[in-house]
Amino acid sequence: MRPEFWIDVGGTFTDCLLHLTGQATRRKKVLSSGKMQGTIGKGSTRHSIFDPIRCEDPPGIWRGYHLELFDHRGQWIESQLVSEFDPASGQLMLSGPLAEMPQPGNVYQLTGHEEAPLLSIRYLLGLSLSDPTPAVNIRLGTTRGTNALLTRTGADVGLVITEGFADILEIGSQSRPHLFNLDIKKPSSLVSRIVEVKERLDAQGSTLVSIDEVDLQEKLTSLYASGIRSVAICFLHAYREPKHERIAAKIASEVGFTDVSVSHLAAPLIKIVSRGDTTVVDAYLNPILRDYVRQIQSKLDPSSQIRLLTSAGSLVAAESFSGKDSILSGPAGGVVGFAAAARAVGFNKAIGFDMGGTSTDVSRFDGTYERQFETEKAGVRIVAPMMAIETVAAGGGSICAFDGVKLVVGPRSAGADPGPACYGRGGPLTVTDINYALGKLQAARLPFPLDAEAVDRRLAEVCQQVEVATGHKRTPLELAAGFLQIANANIAEAIRTISVAKGYDPRSYLLVPFGGAAGQHACAVAEILEARQLLFHPNAGILSAVGIGAAETSRFATQPFYLAFEEASPELESSLEALKQTANTQLHEEDVDENSITYQKQIELRYRGLEASLTIEADPLDSLEQRYHAEHRRRYGYDRTEHPIEVVAARVEAISHGTTDSVLSEPRPSYEPEAVKVVPLVFQGDQVDTKVYDRDQLRPGAKIVGPSLIAEPLATTVIDPGWEAEMLSAGELLARRVARQNESDDQGSLDSLNIPDPILLEILNNQFAAIAEQMGVALQNTSVSVNVKERLDFSCALFTSAGDLIANAPHIPVHLGAMAETVKATIAYHPNMRSGDVFVTNDPYHGGSHLPDVTVITPMFVRDSDVRPTFFAASRAHHAEIGGIAAGSMPSGSLNLAEEGVLIENFRLIEAGTPHWEELEKILTEAPFPSRKVSDNLADIAAQIAANHHGIEDLKRMVHQNSLDTVVAYAKHIQAAASRKTRAALAKIPPGRYEFIDHLDDGSPLCVAIDLQGETATIDFSGTGPVLPGNLNANRAIVTAAVMYCLRCLLSEDIPLNQGVLEPVEIILPECFLNPPKQPTPEMCAAVAGGNVETSQRIVDVLLGALGMAAASQGTMNNLTFGDATFGYYETICGGSGATKNAPGASAVHTHMTNTRLTDAEVFELRFPARIRRFAVRRGSGGGGYHRGGDGIIREIEFLRPLEVSLLTQRRGPYPPYGLNGGRPGMCGENLIQRKNEVETHLPNTTSLSVNTGDILIVRTPGGGGFGKPETE
Repeated sequence: MRPEFWIDVGGTFTDCLLHLTGQATRRKKVLSSGKMQGTIGKGSTRHSIFDPIRCEDPPGIWRGYHLELFDHRGQWIESQLVSEFDPASGQLMLSGPLAEMPQPGNVYQLTGHEEAPLLSIRYLLGLSLSDPTPAVNIRLGTTRGTNALLTRTGADVGLVITEGFADILEIGSQSRPHLFNLDIKKPSSLVSRIVEVKERLDAQGSTLVSIDEVDLQEKLTSLYASGIRSVAICFLHAYREPKHERIAAKIASEVGFTDVSVSHLAAPLIKIVSRGDTTVVDAYLNPILRDYVRQIQSKLDPSSQIRLLTSAGSLVAAESFSGKDSILSGPAGGVVGFAAAARAVGFNKAIGFDMGGTSTDVSRFDGTYERQFETEKAGVRIVAPMMAIETVAAGGGSICAFDGVKLVVGPRSAGADPGPACYGRGGPLTVTDINYALGKLQAARLPFPLDAEAVDRRLAEVCQQVEVATGHKRTPLELAAGFLQIANANIAEAIRTISVAKGYDPRSYLLVPFGGAAGQHACAVAEILEARQLLFHPNAGILSAVGIGAAETSRFATQPFYLAFEEASPELESSLEALKQTANTQLHEEDVDENSITYQKQIELRYRGLEASLTIEADPLDSLEQRYHAEHRRRYGYDRTEHPIEVVAARVEAISHGTTDSVLSEPRPSYEPEAVKVVPLVFQGDQVDTKVYDRDQLRPGAKIVGPSLIAEPLATTVIDPGWEAEMLSAGELLARRVARQNESDDQGSLDSLNIPDPILLEILNNQFAAIAEQMGVALQNTSVSVNVKERLDFSCALFTSAGDLIANAPHIPVHLGAMAETVKATIAYHPNMRSGDVFVTNDPYHGGSHLPDVTVITPMFVRDSDVRPTFFAASRAHHAEIGGIAAGSMPSGSLNLAEEGVLIENFRLIEAGTPHWEELEKILTEAPFPSRKVSDNLADIAAQIAANHHGIEDLKRMVHQNSLDTVVAYAKHIQAAASRKTRAALAKIPPGRYEFIDHLDDGSPLCVAIDLQGETATIDFSGTGPVLPGNLNANRAIVTAAVMYCLRCLLSEDIPLNQGVLEPVEIILPECFLNPPKQPTPEMCAAVAGGNVETSQRIVDVLLGALGMAAASQGTMNNLTFGDATFGYYETICGGSGATKNAPGASAVHTHMTNTRLTDAEVFELRFPARIRRFAVRRGSGGGGYHRGGDGIIREIEFLRPLEVSLLTQRRGPYPPYGLNGGRPGMCGENLIQRKNEVETHLPNTTSLSVNTGDILIVRTPGGGGFGKPETE
């Protein structure tokens, strides 16, 4: 049998295993650069280099390689050819003398200018560069595609797309990646040039405009002449009917393009943005991957076979490997590897965490792999099967630092160069250095000595920083132990994300750590999760390569449906059979054994109207509906058996299973091995004598009692106190927790809880933030509303007993800080709360924003006997319907609060556990303008209650782990930390009075004066116009949210979003349209629907304008509603962002107080009686300047039946988005209507109108203002 290699090419290292019949498996880890690193040894001269580590290398292996020499700073000095190599002495003889004498301890690298897999193969076979390689079989996982995507170094791609949609991928979902970064940086495009094609299909795949082949031929010929050779073809609704794409592909091939990717094959599912991105990724990466494979194949025997691992964890022949399937090629091997390791010891449920240099990947296995079929990677949406992997920035190279208030680990990384401080190349303090300082690397087998002095120096620097900032003196070992706690807590939170957040209990799973660093953290992470068992595989350091060897060959076939269950049911069986045959045909191209093939059939289902779907096993088909309801109930806590189900897609995976019979690894009679030595290690802040064992000397049955340190060739394993491990028959170490570790950590040594510990401050801050985030996940999962599930128009938060904000998951900025007003109003309204109470309110005059934003508040009582709540959990969600004079509850012409919907004034929905749903239903149905969707209101409120319950349970767990006094004290410390950060940011601004005035479209002035005195500020809105007769009135909660948003934008770092941000600021808000007075009845109260969505944007504009931070962004959310008695649709539309002194504005993004997503064009046309004719960037609408403002967009919608339309917009004139420092203003927006067969006419900024079939609405959104004078002036 020919040699077989299993190779995992990672970002830093490449792991390789060699299998030869009748021989033990051999392993090698090399740098992914294709270079072998070593250290200059004593006795080296200008003519030869001695390195003891080379004594382990095969004879003659380095002959013909170049030796590159580096100085002590890691700078390249020179290179020489290696003429001979003597492994007996570790001597590398050079073909010519070096220019200077090599210094012992300096680093050198050997390079043969070949890819890392070839270096590994040559090394393990003992072949020099001049030796031919025999025929081999290679199984390869590679990050080459991922790296090209991350660094944007793929091929030049031309995008061929439906006319009117050239900018659709640039616009995307219209959201911005980072809420508080005024210098918005959208992911850079993969597309070099775009060709628009005259063709159009409708949502059912019928032809509206036949493809113009002559025009396309001319455009593609021009594209080819520009030098582009790879094209991505994506037409609207091609997933339904691909005939136009097939024609375009044929023409492209005839023109001469070498790579042609078509969307109906790359991702045959609805959503043009995701499908288009996937097709572009394919075209972008395919040439790179093909060249990479060819480079490897060119150095191998021609009969060699290469198979590559896909993101889904399956093997494909090299010629079938595609860019879209390459993104998780390497990490997928780790998932297959830990799953195989778990099964080998009898476990079908396992959680793996792969700790590498920059991050830790976590994933779950439940007897089958959890896969995602749509995700986002490197800013690109990808529709392809891939392993569900969660990544956290806590790797060995994650930087450990003090941010002035607390200790932080990550997200920045030292990378491979300079690497951790202990590598001796001037690197920063990292997690690797922390483990070194605590003694956990004393048994590590590294190819170079570690620099203890550098680690001590970096730790001393942090100790000094902490003492200066806090007055709190800590020893280096105490800080090291603290950094370790933080890193472990971050990993545990990531594991909770893929387990607890999805309804799985990590305590019932086997934890499998792998990667070079995971074994040093595993026991501590398991303690946090209360996991009971760990598995340390003998190949844990290279388990991804092991997984590549265990992977099976498979193929997927998918068919989209998007039909009601009753309509699709008769076709499902025949469709699954056809998909089976398709997948089977593809699999047979891999030359597999027919008898080894099995099939997994799945159906994607969802409740009609929702975007999120669940994948259900297809067989038996007659129980498919019931099983979907049951899985929805298990996953989200409820089902809707009365609601119609939609079939999204059918999918079949054909799998060819290997012929290897797996033997279950079993316990052996135990014995106590002899330790190699005893060394001091630090656990829980205490130094403990720890036995060291050599794993190579252990036999099955060995019993290792913690604390212990196990030396291994490619990893280091630490068995913590309270744990013991037993070696099984195949060499695995199965560890069990036998006692809980003492939890008398650093917090117990503090003199008082009044003095914040920077370690605990970071851990508990992250826990509070994670709880709020997970509440948001729970709400998104359980809600029935499109606004929550898809547009993500909601927020979740935690509060103190006084109603002060502790943590607010930053979903929608307009909710920031606003809920605290609501919670405080609820406390005042209900002074006698009891355990089991739940309150509902949407009152804009008591902390609410506008009526569709319904807030649910749940008090937390630690003990049922407590008389006051200790904390509150609250969630605010935009309900798609809450009544009012217009469907969708966003009327353009409302004149009082009653016309905007149902007012819920601090209603106690659940009283000491007893619900009052009937009374709430009565409120919703008996208002002057009642809700049109009461059942949805009740369902969404139930979802908010469930999300709050999730937060309360997590808070109780936090209290259990840390004590009530500690959690209460640190809630205050976290607020104080935010206050200090805000004060420091304000202190950097020169003191003085900063004023600004802007106007609403009707001329109403919006004035602000900011008095800055050192660390504090007074923000005065005096001079703002009076209460408005329309609905652009805001309130104190909205103003507070805008102020908090701007303060957070002042900071260049992440800080806790809590009440402390507002502490240094006084807000003066007289009666005006920003603060209308409360009146006795809703009919007498000022209307506020537009204040939340429109005026909030203008408040931000004047605040940023006063401080000179940014030119005006579009200053509106461009609210559009349309519908009739049967449905309502609501969207907000993106525009241009304002430029800053550092960067131009971004085009086609939501700005400031919103970040909601936009429904995909294909989904929009399938669901609603309307058609998008054009969706494009409004080029040139951004204001000129040294930095230009971002451009707005043009959105044209044709209506297919009579409907009612409502527009609520601003910045339509005469006050355009201002420029700053000489920058020009952005263009105002425009609303137009083109009646069928008539010319366009302008519409006012706020209007309601009736439209007929064939009428076209045109919305042109404002651009952002420019910053600084244009360079031409």
